Amino acid sequence: MELIIANKDKRKDFLEFYKKQYLNNDLKRDTLSGMLKNILNGRSVLCGSVDTEPVMVADNNEIIMISLLAHAQRMPEYLQICFFESEEFNMEAFNLILERALDKAKEKKASKLTGSLNIHVNYGLGFLASGFDKRQSFGAPYNPEFYNDYFEKSGFETINMVSYRKDMVNSPPLISKEVREKLKDIYTVREVNFKDFKKEIEIYTKINNQAFSNHLFYYTRKTEEDYELFKDLKYLIREENLIFVEKSGIPVGFMLWYPDFNELIKKGESIGFKTVVKNKLLSHRIKTFKIVEMGVIPGERNKGAILALFDYCYKCTKGRYDTMESSWILSENTKSKSFGMKWADEEFKHYKAYVKDLI
Repeated sequence: MELIIANKDKRKDFLEFYKKQYLNNDLKRDTLSGMLKNILNGRSVLCGSVDTEPVMVADNNEIIMISLLAHAQRMPEYLQICFFESEEFNMEAFNLILERALDKAKEKKASKLTGSLNIHVNYGLGFLASGFDKRQSFGAPYNPEFYNDYFEKSGFETINMVSYRKDMVNSPPLISKEVREKLKDIYTVREVNFKDFKKEIEIYTKINNQAFSNHLFYYTRKTEEDYELFKDLKYLIREENLIFVEKSGIPVGFMLWYPDFNELIKKGESIGFKTVVKNKLLSHRIKTFKIVEMGVIPGERNKGAILALFDYCYKCTKGRYDTMESSWILSENTKSKSFGMKWADEEFKHYKAYVKDLI
């Protein structure tokens, strides 16, 4: 058994192993291999500020485990074990990756390791920790349960997260007419303008950086990074899927929601042009939508901006979808959890992220 640093000649093997973990599973769908390919080939904006090293473990010349080790300049205290995939549980193989991660951390003067963070929270955080018999929704992680064992058996601290689900068929309005009218006197909700997309993404990035400055694993984003993130997603989403809330004409918050596009992707398919065509023709077949991200600047929290966003989302989705699924919320985030419990029907899936202090 040996650890292999995937240089230029080996990166195709690295990517093929990653894709293989998703293409032969009834519940998993491959939505990130395109982004990973761009990072491996140095074609992502991220490559200018994130140092990466793809590593593989081979046994008898067969790849059995991979990870992308990453060190972000704007989050220098962390060495990340990203895009981790393992065919079956093998602690000996994982220890080889862990040892290399420790060496890289020492080289980069990083004081912590992370597991399940994919370079930035906007690209993914968390391993699935429940609901292994349920299909993966678009933008959510899916993995075998033993992924968590690797990190828990290696002394990592566990960070718990939870998502929520709601029945939209029998859902009453979130707020009363009286509250809605009061909110209209203060806030205006509008959809993103695709014709001025770069400027709109500047607004999105600015709000993100204000809203999540103290969020675990968040570091300041650049507009060009978010533009790259949305550039391909724009082929699938509509203007209604990214909404801004404004006060006196100034954007103070946003919500990103979209249909669960994984319902259009069959086993063995990756997201791509075929998905875009299906979404144009068959979007009415999607029965679940996802609330992916919400952010409100600190000065407008607990004042109704979030309610205005939820109310607009409800108007867009009522009668079109059967179910709402949220993205993960940190279990320690009591305010977001209480709002989730108030609007949703139940907790849905649980996720785990990992961090290990090295000092």
